[in-house]
Amino acid sequence: MDFFENTNLLLNIFFVSLQNHIINERILDITQTIVYFLIGINVLTFFVYGIDKWKARKSRWRIPEATLLLWAVFGGSIGALLGMKLWHHKTQHKKFKYGLPLILIVQIVLLYLINKSQV
Repeated sequence: MDFFENTNLLLNIFFVSLQNHIINERILDITQTIVYFLIGINVLTFFVYGIDKWKARKSRWRIPEATLLLWAVFGGSIGALLGMKLWHHKTQHKKFKYGLPLILIVQIVLLYLINKSQV
């Protein structure tokens, strides 16, 4: 089995790493936790989009579009947009062309509201 064939494996590795960091640092404040999560999920999403583009060029098994969009929904919208631009991947699909920026806007609003409620 190809290491990247199962994107759930990447997500599990990320969450275990984040959990270990939280345990080692005792308790992180919510803002710090969100920042670490968003950095990690965006890096992973960026590479997932690159892997899917590579697989498309090699005519191999592809990552489903729903999975790619879920990575963005779970916080990886910036990584998805950067992956789309860098690898010219899914740039003509309307659900990616318009959906990813919309997801990013919603996430920014949510982060603003979370941050505002902490003040």
